[in-house]
Amino acid sequence: MRKFSMSIAVLCIFCTAAGTVSAQTWPTRPIRWISPFAPGGGADITSRAVAARLSVALGQQVVVDNRGGAGGMIGVDLAAKSPPDGYTVVLGTIGPIAINPSLYQKRMTYDPARDLLPVSQAANALNVLVVHPSLPTKNVSEFVALAKSRPGQLNYGSSGAGATDHLAGELFNALTGARMVHVPYKGGAPAMLDLVSGNVQVVFSTVSTAIAAIQAQRIRPLAMTGNQRFELMPELPTMAQAGLKGFEVNNWYGVFVPAGTPKEVVTRLNAELVKALAAADVRKRLLEAGIVATSNSPEAFAAYVSAETAKWAKVIRDARITVD
Repeated sequence: MRKFSMSIAVLCIFCTAAGTVSAQTWPTRPIRWISPFAPGGGADITSRAVAARLSVALGQQVVVDNRGGAGGMIGVDLAAKSPPDGYTVVLGTIGPIAINPSLYQKRMTYDPARDLLPVSQAANALNVLVVHPSLPTKNVSEFVALAKSRPGQLNYGSSGAGATDHLAGELFNALTGARMVHVPYKGGAPAMLDLVSGNVQVVFSTVSTAIAAIQAQRIRPLAMTGNQRFELMPELPTMAQAGLKGFEVNNWYGVFVPAGTPKEVVTRLNAELVKALAAADVRKRLLEAGIVATSNSPEAFAAYVSAETAKWAKVIRDARITVD
């Protein structure tokens, strides 16, 4: 028994040393970057802009792997169950990280706090309320009145059940007494296509997904859904500024790795992410899509995620928001 115990101790020391060496030489092969939404949306744009920079900085290809569905939960679950070896990264967003634990308590297949390590916030994706031009509404007040007068008749699309744009619609219903019907898609881009086609009438979209259709005047923007205006569309007020007090939905993206990933890898990845997100070309590319690049330390991001999770748990509980 004593020899067995000593052998285990020696093995543990060896494994620890091997892990340290691995972290010091990381990466030695391509890294998979999971984007948990369909191509074309804000998460995909952010993923590709940052991954391209990281590929150069790390000397290994960072390959974006789109795994859309279930409001981002399919891709995040895949990352949470991946080996913690530094070769899987996921762009977690507010929905599958901070909102869904309160919406899908018994159906969640992963626990963000237990199964993932925050590396850095990556961006704030500005969201905008857009409607089909056939709706006779020019501002938020008119839209609220219309939605309340047509209970169950207006459909709002989202990038998936439990995603930020879904929760925005539920919060709108709760605050106004309207009864819009939720139609989930596998990403923001498919929802936008159906809005342009008139199959849904409303989307609380990321600017990155909506901006081309807005510029082509194929959809009508009414207001920003968060706490700040968009500098490229300064004429648009926030929902609160437009009169709907209490409505504030900020959409953020952040980088996570599986729990157990070596600290040295997390530290190196954070440092390279900070550099990539500060690069002028990356910031310009994101801003053009309505996304504001940002970054922080793993500790600061962990604290932010914890605060956001608590915030949305209260919003969901107070507004009695439920999903089927």
